Amino acid sequence: METGFKAHIGQDGELFKLGDITIELLHTPGHTMESSCFLLRDENGKEVAIFTGDTLFIGDVGRPDLAQHVIADMTEEKLAGHLYDSLHSKIMLLNDDIIVYPGHGAGSACGKNMSKETFDTLGHQKQVNYALNPKLTKEEFKKQLLDGLMPPPGYFPQNVLMNIKGYESIDHVMKKGTQALDARSFEAAANTLNALIIDTRKADDFCKSFIPNAINIGIDGSFATWVGTLVPSVTHPILLVTDEGREEEVVTRLARVGYDNALGYLNGGMKAWKEAGFETDAIRSITANEFAAAYSAGPIEVLDVRKASEYYSEHIVEAINAPLDYINDSMTKVDPNKTYYVHCAGGYRSMTFISILQARGYRNLINVAGGFNALKPLNKFRITDYVCPTTML
Repeated sequence: METGFKAHIGQDGELFKLGDITIELLHTPGHTMESSCFLLRDENGKEVAIFTGDTLFIGDVGRPDLAQHVIADMTEEKLAGHLYDSLHSKIMLLNDDIIVYPGHGAGSACGKNMSKETFDTLGHQKQVNYALNPKLTKEEFKKQLLDGLMPPPGYFPQNVLMNIKGYESIDHVMKKGTQALDARSFEAAANTLNALIIDTRKADDFCKSFIPNAINIGIDGSFATWVGTLVPSVTHPILLVTDEGREEEVVTRLARVGYDNALGYLNGGMKAWKEAGFETDAIRSITANEFAAAYSAGPIEVLDVRKASEYYSEHIVEAINAPLDYINDSMTKVDPNKTYYVHCAGGYRSMTFISILQARGYRNLINVAGGFNALKPLNKFRITDYVCPTTML
């Protein structure tokens, strides 16, 4: 769920001309009450494609439990009922050869079973997407849609309020967030404003040298989603460490999910920080083969910080599941006096997990670079292989 720009949207059924093509607005409440789709017709009036936003995904539909947290008298059951009506009265009546272009794909928190594919025909979705099963009654649809939904990230209801009440102009947000701060100004801002330092470099670079108490959320990943999951308040002041030339990209992606209070970035990066004489920190990171050697010499403590659904699908038998998604609960499983080897799927989330705990005083966590994807092919571990319960999806 992203904060958007203010614009005239129009009324249900309103037509917009764009050269020789026509776009019709279809109001499709359900994900939120204002959710809409845009039906594209070619120069001959033939329906060609539909841009479904958060109403219809490839393999799923938009979850209906987000806006209801801040809108009075609105429940997820009511929104699910609206979504059923929208699908049956607006979308499922369209021709099967129409191409569906959703607003998100796999990795977004707006759905629970979204495909990595970016488009599909409506006809194929009618065959494979559970939500478009014409045999489902409204009550059956609501039950399937609501089953297994995990709590939404904390920033979602905050974004709803921002969309209702308004927000700062993007020009102001960008100007503020892309201020180049020298090392001393950066350090002073961090201390006086209680700002959170987010280091957006790759995990392999971050672990070698970073500002103490900084957390690593790499820009080359699900950056905005993880910021939204891990930073409780969209108004919290943020200072940035970025790769050179990517400052504007980072601030833009933060703003897209409502984090408008970036205060600037470290000019010159870690090189400038060290030249100014400031302290640095590091995290030990080992290869999959080094982990295999430690595992063989064991016993060792292993933390798997992937989602519960990933863990229950397949994991090293001895590993403890401590999902990054629920960091505050997960850290209760960690004894600060023990050494733990931490892995995720590919090394992105494990470094984020360790950086957060290290900022909180945990010093005995070792990152396994490459994660489960690098460990499994070694065939040196006892690994489970069974299907995850649907309630974990």
